[in-house]
Amino acid sequence: MLEDGDKRAVGSRVVKVLVHRRDDRGMSLEPYASRCVRRGEVHELVTTDHHDTTPGARVDRVAFLGFVEIANAGVIDRGDEVWCDGGLVGTVLGFDACHHPNHYNILISTPTPRTGPELGLRPEMGVVFSPAVVPAV
Repeated sequence: MLEDGDKRAVGSRVVKVLVHRRDDRGMSLEPYASRCVRRGEVHELVTTDHHDTTPGARVDRVAFLGFVEIANAGVIDRGDEVWCDGGLVGTVLGFDACHHPNHYNILISTPTPRTGPELGLRPEMGVVFSPAVVPAV
């Protein structure tokens, strides 16, 4: 049974660039494959080379990109592509809620964890969460 239909992309803008990384962060993946976001909310973007999507999986190897302000309400799903200034950063791995309700950590799967400066992030840069393109069969 097909659960998901088409959706719009969620746009956002960088409000703060982060520069640090950790190998012992201890984030925990939420059991949810999607989260709704509202215009004006601020969420943190974190890259990781972790791949396990099991609920509660511990995520240690991370690099922090920064905080973004959501420009339009929508749904961010595991597997969505994350684009910064027109370049593909990675795909949404899941969510960590250790700081919720202040903000979610949106975990982004990348080959190597990268920080905001390593990706050239700067305040006001556009970040888009878009549905992954599924090839026609």
